[in-house]
This record gives sequence, structure tokens and C-alpha cells, in this order.
Amino acid sequence: MNNKKLIMKKTSNYFAMGALVLASLFTVSCDDDDDNNGNNNQTIAEIAVGNDNLSVLVDALNRTGLTATLDGSGSYTVFAPTNQAFNSFLQANGFANVEAVPVATLREILLNHVMTTENMSSSLTTGYVKTMAKGSASSTNTLSMFINTSSGVVLNGGTSNGGANVTTADIDASNGVVHIVNGVIGLPTVVNHAIANPNFNGLVMALTRADQPHFAGILGGTGPFTVFAPSNGAFNSLVTELSLNSIDDVPQSVLENALKYHVIAGSNVLSAQLTNNMMVTTFQGQQFTVELPSSGPQIKDANNRISRITTVDVQASNGVVHAIDKVLLPGS
Repeated sequence: MNNKKLIMKKTSNYFAMGALVLASLFTVSCDDDDDNNGNNNQTIAEIAVGNDNLSVLVDALNRTGLTATLDGSGSYTVFAPTNQAFNSFLQANGFANVEAVPVATLREILLNHVMTTENMSSSLTTGYVKTMAKGSASSTNTLSMFINTSSGVVLNGGTSNGGANVTTADIDASNGVVHIVNGVIGLPTVVNHAIANPNFNGLVMALTRADQPHFAGILGGTGPFTVFAPSNGAFNSLVTELSLNSIDDVPQSVLENALKYHVIAGSNVLSAQLTNNMMVTTFQGQQFTVELPSSGPQIKDANNRISRITTVDVQASNGVVHAIDKVLLPGS
């Protein structure tokens, strides 16, 4: 009898301990879910309203009618500029406050901070994404944004290039995610896109060489422009092809004519508009030929040299950029 009572007592203790462990596990599980979900019962608009450091953004959203968009259903990624970021932007552009910015302009700037897919910081990779904004160069192709994740998350080259850095990531919302940034992301020109992407460092060095025309000013203008942008590898190959030591050794007139030969002035030519054996007149005055073999689009220059088009439709506010793997050379 005593043994039976002892067994029952031990069994009762085991059940109590088991119940306590299960309760603890349940509590930990709930706490973990709360931590991971953060504010996910709030919309992006509600999160912005609840953050005093985003009050200027809230004013801008209200003024442009975009609050309803970010308060509704969907799956968005929003790069949210702080009050300080907005104030710096307004001052740099000569605006007294948000109310002084034309509504149409303000709306596109805000849309340039929004992606139509939810992307936590862990899913962001170096490369191009599309925002919801449009520039003046294309009515169909929305603006591109270059994200660089090699050191944090840098957008369009950072604040020195009209972009921003993510300072607080992964604020979860019911309709997407918010990443707080330290700059207002302006509508990028083709020059901004060239500067933002490290794979175009050689092109930027060539465009800004002291003996060249003010290409940054030209390509940063109204446009539209279509730019076939050689990669760093393309410029390295050119130096080897010309038996030189560096891009600095390319004669002034050769470099100027070559750079102009990569630009179509007055048109925003998207990849879908390229046709086989299409003859293209460049800013330099001479033509090159677009070819569309099964291996992918390419360009044949005036010297019958072939350059493959490796990236297409990088949309800027004043034009579009297509990356190529060989520097094009006009005829002599």
C-alpha cells in the first residue's frame, strides 16, 4: 500500500513538472513571436505616425495622398527618411518646408522610397531593384535603385550621391516592412546611377577626367539619354587592347569620341525597343548596330568589334542605362 502511494505521488510530481515545462515553453514561444513580429499588427502608415522622428514623412505622405496607400493592404518595403534627413533635403533644394515642394514632385520622391514587395534586410542583395516612382524620361519604366550590401545597406550610393544608408532595419508591419534611412532618396539621373554602382568606377573616372567635356553636367541634365555603360572589365580590356598602362593614357580625342559614342541623345530606348540589325545614331555622330542573336543582345561598333549587353533597363529620371562588357570605338 505504501509503495502504491509512493508511486502515485511520484507520478503526480512528474505530471506537475511536465505541465510547468510545457507552460514555460509556451510562454517562451509567445515571447519569441512577439519579438519577431514587432509592430506587425500596425500598418506602415501607423508605424510612421507613431514614430516622432518620422513626423515630416507623415506630413509628406498626407500632402501627397499616399497615406492611404501605406495604410491599406499590400506588401511594401518602405525606406523611411528621418526628420533630419528631410530637413537636410529641403534646405539643400531651397524649400522652406514640405508644403513648399510641388505635390507632383514630392509624390514621386516619396514613391522612390517604396518597393512593391516586402524585403527584410536579410533578403536585400547587391544589385538593382525597382521603386514605384517615375521620372520624366519614361512613362512606363519605373525608376531603378541600386542597393549595395557590401557594408551595411547603401541605397543609390549614399547621401553624397542623393541616396541614403539604412540606419534601422526590419520594422515589421502588417502590410510590409519599414527600414529607416538617413537621407531622402532623390530621383537619380544616369550620372547618379553610374556613381552608385562600383562596377562603373572606370566609366566615372573616364567621364570626369580633367581633359574631357563636362560629361557629368551634360548627362545630369534634362535628357532623355540612353547610355550603354561599359563595365570596369570593359575599360581594363580596352587599355590592354590599345597597349596602354591605364585609362589615363588614352588620348583626349579618342576618349571623348568613344564616350560620346555610347550615348543616344533625345531618346529613352528600352531593351524591348531594340530590334535585330537596328542602326543607332549616337551622340558622337556615328552609328553602331544592335544585334539580337540567340546568345543575347549585343552591339557591333564601327570597327566590327562586339560588345554584349549584360544588364538592361536601369531607369533614371532623365534616361536609361544598359551595361555592356566592351568599350565601343567609333571609326577613325
